[in-house]
Amino acid sequence: MKAVVVGASSPVVICSSLFLLLLLLTTQAPVSEAVTCAPTELSSCASAIVSSTPPSKLCCTKIREQKPCLCQYLKNPTLKRFVSSPNAKKVASTCGTPFPSC
Repeated sequence: MKAVVVGASSPVVICSSLFLLLLLLTTQAPVSEAVTCAPTELSSCASAIVSSTPPSKLCCTKIREQKPCLCQYLKNPTLKRFVSSPNAKKVASTCGTPFPSC
């Protein structure tokens, strides 16, 4: 019976390749969920912003969801006066969402 000799580097190459693949898979940045920027999502916060009433749980949830969009809203002249108002900042703070510095 004749034995087939595989190159000595073959197991090393396979192990190295598997290690590299494992390393690449574990060091990838996590993919974040896409946020749809829609100012109407913050409508549950309107009364808290306008009348200084405490924000509802829904309002706080929506602020956290829309946080990545706040800088975009601040660039919009129509939305800026509401989003950057002292009450809006107070609501964001109360909800534990630091106001972004854009």
